[in-house]
Amino acid sequence: MALPLIYNLRSVRVRWASTSIAVLGIAGVVAVFIAMLSMARGFKATLVASGLPSNAIVRRGGSLSEMESAITIDQVRIASDAPGVMRTADGLPLISPEVVMVASIPQVGTGINALIQVRGVSKRALEIRDVVKISEGGFFRTGLAEIVVGRNLVNSYQNCKIGDSAHYGGRDWTVVGILDSGGSAFDSEIWCDAFLLNQSYNRPASIYQSATVRLTSPDALFEFKNALSNDPRLTVTVERETEYYERQSQVVTTMIRVLGFLVVLIMGIGAVFGALNTMYSAVAARVREIATIRSLGFGRGSIIISFLCESVIIALIGGIIGCIAVLPINGYTASTLNFQTFSNLAFAFKITPDLLIKGILFALFMGLLGGLFPAIRAARLPVAEALRAL
Repeated sequence: MALPLIYNLRSVRVRWASTSIAVLGIAGVVAVFIAMLSMARGFKATLVASGLPSNAIVRRGGSLSEMESAITIDQVRIASDAPGVMRTADGLPLISPEVVMVASIPQVGTGINALIQVRGVSKRALEIRDVVKISEGGFFRTGLAEIVVGRNLVNSYQNCKIGDSAHYGGRDWTVVGILDSGGSAFDSEIWCDAFLLNQSYNRPASIYQSATVRLTSPDALFEFKNALSNDPRLTVTVERETEYYERQSQVVTTMIRVLGFLVVLIMGIGAVFGALNTMYSAVAARVREIATIRSLGFGRGSIIISFLCESVIIALIGGIIGCIAVLPINGYTASTLNFQTFSNLAFAFKITPDLLIKGILFALFMGLLGGLFPAIRAARLPVAEALRAL
């Protein structure tokens, strides 16, 4: 025979002052737990959104990122003639040889310099990455020292508004447009003409870091990759763009998860001890009540289940409060250093229903852990002694 749930609900209501400590402790842990997961998910989503399944990225063989890659213009021409490459109406291949640099740009307000990725692209870059749009102004003109700035940089860094002049790489650049890629990593980049960027940093004009290719379809990757791999003139790595950016996110997301786990573990231990203290206090204050229940025919199993239910109710309330408390940060934009490119990357916290469910389940786990030993203690109370105290 089990005790009715209303008994536990009334007990929690009567002891609201003592249970509130455990509730708030669990709520805090759940909020941090969800925040850390949403941070890692938001960072990964930002990078993955930068790639398209119908695009391929060509780099030097063995290189893990664009920053450590180098390919020649001759290799780019060979890749542009490979099967599977989409072409324009006039027969030109949709391929963009690109140069990636890092510039130090002062932040608004503080004046502290931060590293921002500057990408030199071809005039076909917008055709290849059709998720990228120019929301204000226009695209840079080939051969001119003009740049377009990602929308995340406009209000956060100096000299990033249309008409401003920025100096890096030994050259003055004029901002002519604002780039909007719908929340991808390109919103944290500056784009300009690849030839001029190479020239500004005293690099050979015929050397690029990578080449982004628009394929005729996502399935054309195998044909394109196979053609380049079997060409004796080439030693390159070909990768689907989405897979490349997903791999680029692994270092930072893993670090966020590990650090978040350590923080949540420490806070979780504190919350569990808070729940233990609350439930032990409840047992001590209800010795006679428990003895009376036992004398009415309720067994030890019923007592254990009842106290576990009470602890779970407390944890559930805390979990719900934690989920509600963390919701305002959904979509909040933060920035961190991308260790793959050594440049700052802005990303938005991404709280999804499955993360909220994980938060609730984590709260229930803490509730069960915090209520188990007090429940066993309550079930082992000597009934005869407690009844004589009535």
